[in-house]
Amino acid sequence: MTTTGPNRILDEFAKLMTDAAGAAQGVRREIESAFRAQAERILNSMDVVQREEFEAVREMAVKARTENERLAARIEALEARLAEGAGGASAAGGAAKARGKK
Repeated sequence: MTTTGPNRILDEFAKLMTDAAGAAQGVRREIESAFRAQAERILNSMDVVQREEFEAVREMAVKARTENERLAARIEALEARLAEGAGGASAAGGAAKARGKK
């Protein structure tokens, strides 16, 4: 059964619009890929860091900062123990000298 009259015109118009939309999407995809390729070439010529490289270096910096903080706390604790030992030793030495003079 074939449609005639206004229905046929509307069917043909709908088919034309569907085909045009499909063609437009194809053109859009081609333009996007060409744009991405050109942008990538420009960024590569500018020596811009890629996101993956940036994230890797950022993660290394975070680990290094954490390790530095841990080591700084450890040094403070060791210095405090050393100061306690030096203070206690000088006090004990002073007491021994005082006993020896009597």
